[in-house]
Amino acid sequence: MIDPVHAARYRALILANQARQGAPALDPSSEVLVVDTARQHLGLLLGGRLVFEAVISTAKNGLGCEQDSYRTPTGWHRIHASIGAGAELGSVFRSRMATGQIWRGEVLDEDLILTRVLTLDGLEEGWNRGAGRDSRARFIYLHGTNQEGQLGTPVSHGCVRLANAAVAELFDLVAEGDPLLIAEGLEGDAFGLGRLHFAGVAGSGMSALAQFLAMKGGRASGSDRSFDRGQRPEARGHLEALGVMITPQDGSGLEGDCAALIVSTAVEEEVPDVAAAQRLGVPVLHRSELLAHLVARYRTVAVTGTSGKSTTVAMTFEILRGAGRDPSIITGGELVALQRKGRWGNAWAGASDLLVIEADESDGSVVRYHPALGVILNLQRDHKEMAAVAEMFRTFRSQLREGAVVGEAENLCEFAGDASVFGFGEGADLRAENLALDGEGSRFTLRDVAFRLPVPGRHNLENALAAISACEALGVSLADMVGPLATFQGVARRFQVLGNARGITVVDDFGHNPAKVAASIQAAHLRVREGGRVLAVFQPHGFGPLKFLRADFVAAFAAELAPADRLWFLEVFYAGGTAARDISSADLIGDLRAHRVVAELAPTREWLVARLAAEAKPGDLILVMGARDPSLTDLAKAILAALPSTDR
Repeated sequence: MIDPVHAARYRALILANQARQGAPALDPSSEVLVVDTARQHLGLLLGGRLVFEAVISTAKNGLGCEQDSYRTPTGWHRIHASIGAGAELGSVFRSRMATGQIWRGEVLDEDLILTRVLTLDGLEEGWNRGAGRDSRARFIYLHGTNQEGQLGTPVSHGCVRLANAAVAELFDLVAEGDPLLIAEGLEGDAFGLGRLHFAGVAGSGMSALAQFLAMKGGRASGSDRSFDRGQRPEARGHLEALGVMITPQDGSGLEGDCAALIVSTAVEEEVPDVAAAQRLGVPVLHRSELLAHLVARYRTVAVTGTSGKSTTVAMTFEILRGAGRDPSIITGGELVALQRKGRWGNAWAGASDLLVIEADESDGSVVRYHPALGVILNLQRDHKEMAAVAEMFRTFRSQLREGAVVGEAENLCEFAGDASVFGFGEGADLRAENLALDGEGSRFTLRDVAFRLPVPGRHNLENALAAISACEALGVSLADMVGPLATFQGVARRFQVLGNARGITVVDDFGHNPAKVAASIQAAHLRVREGGRVLAVFQPHGFGPLKFLRADFVAAFAAELAPADRLWFLEVFYAGGTAARDISSADLIGDLRAHRVVAELAPTREWLVARLAAEAKPGDLILVMGARDPSLTDLAKAILAALPSTDR
C-alpha cells in the first residue's frame, strides 16, 4: 500500500539533486521516477502526487558508476528503451531479448532478468555518461527478478530489481524519455522527509505535528492567518523557539526547498498556500496522513471515541512518563504539565519508541491509523451518526498491531473481543470499586490498589480507567501508576479552574458537543457550594455541528441544568471560509425556553462580562464552554477579573 507521505521524501530527494550537472528541467506536471537507495524503494511522482511505489533491490556492492564495479550508478538518467510490452509475467530476457522461457516461481541459483526491461541512459557527463562510466553501456536496467524474496536489500549486480508484477505495472505508467533519479539519502533530516510546510499551523492538531517534527530533528515551517493579523504571539513564539519557520500565508512558504504542504480538513482550496502548491507541483498531504506515517514508525497508543480523547491521551502520557517510560505525545489538548515547562503543551518528544496520540473520528481520519494499541472510549452522536462512526471503529479495530482497550458500554460490545474492557460493571476486566466522587476529583480502587484522581467528574474517572488499562497493556504495574495519576495536572480548558473571587468559581471548559456539555455541567454541580448555581456560558463551535446536533443540545441542557441555574449563549463561532451560516444561537434559546430553561443570547462579550459580574453570588460556579476559539480563555479570565475580590 502506498504511503502518501513518501511523496515528500521523493520530492526532497529531487530538490536535493536539482543542482547536479545534467539535471533535467522539470515543471509542476512532470512525471519523475526516483530510486531511493537508502530505503530500497522506487517511487513515481506525477504532478506532485505519488502514483506508484515499489520495493526494490540495488547493487550488493553499493553505489558507483565505474565500469565492471557491479555498483548501481547514482544521479540523473532518462528511460532509454522499454522492452517486453505484453510479455507474460516471468518472461526471461537475455541481452535485452525475450528467450521464450517463463520463470514460474521455481528456486534457481541463476539471477534472471524477467518480465520487463527499462534501460537507462545517464544524463551526467563524466559521472554516469561517457567512457568507462556510461549507464547504458554498462547495461543498467530496471527489471523483474526471480529473487523476489530478497527485495528490500541491496543484492543486485548493479541493476534496479523489482517484483515482476510491480515492474509490469510500472512499465505501463512510464515512457521512453521520462527522467529517473537514483538518489542517496538525505542528511541532517531525522525523518528524511525534507521541509514540511503546515497551512494553519496555529491549529491545535497542526501545531502539535509541527512541534513534534521539530523536536525530533525534522524540518517544519508554517503559516496561519491569525499570525498574519498579528494575533496569538505566544503561540508563534512557541513554534519559532523550536525552529519552526513562520511565513505569511501568501504561498511564499511553498517556494524553495518545500517538500510537501500539510493541510487539515479546515484548510480550504482558496487558501493561498494550497493554490501555490498546485502551481508549483508540491505534494499536498492531509494532517492525518502525516500522523498515520508517524503512528507506523512508533509503538503508538491511539485513543479514539466521541468524548474524552484529549484527557485520556494526557493521562496515558503522564502515567507512562511518571513510570519512567519516556513517551512522546501528539494531541489536540494542551497539557498543563507541559505548559509549566514553557511549552505549548500539545506535543512532547520523549526518547523511547512510545507515542500517544488522538485518533479523530470527526473527520474520518481514525481509519488511517495502524497503531500498536488502540483505545475505544465511547460511541455517541457527535459530528456523524453513530452507525457511520461504528463503521470507522471497525476498520480501526482491525488495524491494531498489538491489542485493544475498550469501554464497557453496550454499543461497544462488538469491539471488545480479545480486548481489555474497562468500566464499573461486572463484565469489566479493569473494574473500579469503592468509588467516591466530589468537586475536587475522585477516589477508587482497582484490584485492591487505591487511586486518587485530582480532576472531577465520573467521565474523568472513566478516562482514567481507559488510561490505566492502556498502560497496563504496555507493561506498567498498577502500583507504578498511583503516583503519576495522583499528580495529574489536567488539560487546558478541560474543566480548568481559573480562580475564585468573592466565593465564585470560574471554570474554562472545552465542552462543545452534547455529551461533553452534559459531563461538564455534572462536574460543575459536584463543585458548587451549598445553595450555589451553575451559570453556564456556551459558544457553539460551528454552524454545521450546531444544526446537526440542535435537538441533542437542547436535550442535554434541559436535562442537566437545575431550575436555579442560568445559561447564556454566544453567537456561533465563525473562523472564516465558506461554511453555510444558516442557524443561530438564538434558534436554540427559543427551543430551550419551551423546556423552561432560563437562557439568554449575549449581544456582546462586554455585555456578558458585566451581566455575569452582576448576577453571580457566593457559591456559584461560572462555566465557560466552547471549542475552536482560542479567545474563550480570555473571556473566562475577563469574567474572573470582573468579580472584585482578594480571594483569587
